[in-house]
Amino acid sequence: MPLPLPPLRIGSIAIDFPVVQAALSGYSDWAMRVMARRMGAPYTLCEVLLDKFVVQVTRGKKADRFLRVSDEEHPVGAQLMGARAEDFGPAAQRLVEVGFDVIDINFGCPVKKVLGRCRGGFLLSTPDVALEIVSRVREAVPPHVPVTVKMRRGLDDSEQSREKFFTIFDGAFERGVAAITVHGRTVEQRYVGKSRWEFLQEVKRHAGTRTVLGSGDLFTAQACLDMIHETAVDGVTAARGAIGNPWIFGHARALAAGQPLPPPPTMHEQRQAIAEHYRLAESLYGAENVGRIMRKFGIKYSHWHPQGLCVRDAFVRVNNTDEWRQVLDQWYAEDGPGVWPVVEQDVTVECG
Repeated sequence: MPLPLPPLRIGSIAIDFPVVQAALSGYSDWAMRVMARRMGAPYTLCEVLLDKFVVQVTRGKKADRFLRVSDEEHPVGAQLMGARAEDFGPAAQRLVEVGFDVIDINFGCPVKKVLGRCRGGFLLSTPDVALEIVSRVREAVPPHVPVTVKMRRGLDDSEQSREKFFTIFDGAFERGVAAITVHGRTVEQRYVGKSRWEFLQEVKRHAGTRTVLGSGDLFTAQACLDMIHETAVDGVTAARGAIGNPWIFGHARALAAGQPLPPPPTMHEQRQAIAEHYRLAESLYGAENVGRIMRKFGIKYSHWHPQGLCVRDAFVRVNNTDEWRQVLDQWYAEDGPGVWPVVEQDVTVECG
């Protein structure tokens, strides 16, 4: 029998289960977050937002697209990224005003264009700037709003990078952050090679009672629980493993309760989830744009289908709502058992 998992706490916010959805650039929009919540995720994070964009975009389609928060989402976090400390405070205030419950600071994005603009993972090389950003955000938002940080284990595996990691890690907690999420890869690795869970174990031992979440190589519900048990982190953030897989959270809850792993969703369960995800996305993007935007999700959902390659190709060709419905009518009309997706660890996202 597995040991029961304690609930997660991020500052003033109680979260009933320690497997949450990570921020994923280009993916964890309002529609994906709502699907995850309905399927068992106790907490989600929006895709990373640039500080200047948040301040400048005050209304209209873009504001609704990136800043939409609905009642069923709470608690929900917003992830901020930028280069200059003075730009973070006003952006954090705006995100609280529109309804986000937690402000998360991205010090982990490994994308070259982000690093070249001194954002994301680049800030792991400049502890003074990183910690000034933390201070500015913590001072800008009300005391009851938790501030958290996302980090990778360093720019690379040098001793200097390691020292800077712990300088930022300890300094951020000293400046009032409620939790830190640590990805077990370096910025240099991007998504290549395995995430070092042993480093997460070391970080949690170093942190003591301070809240640490783990990230990296969480493609199944079992992996989420394994990371918690092997590293003693307080929670984990499912990132790429949650794309087209909102079931990961319910599956993790079942395993944590000592129940057998539920079977893969049936054809009709898949159809229902895909159709609802599409409906939510259509309300966000509009009928003229949603077909193109949802392709990347359809591709991932297709991995649950016994004829996944054919279904994938069908989703790739979708351009509008009628064509989307045709795919569902052709490939999901008859009910039957689904299949477990082959774990694909080379899926890349812009930031996560």
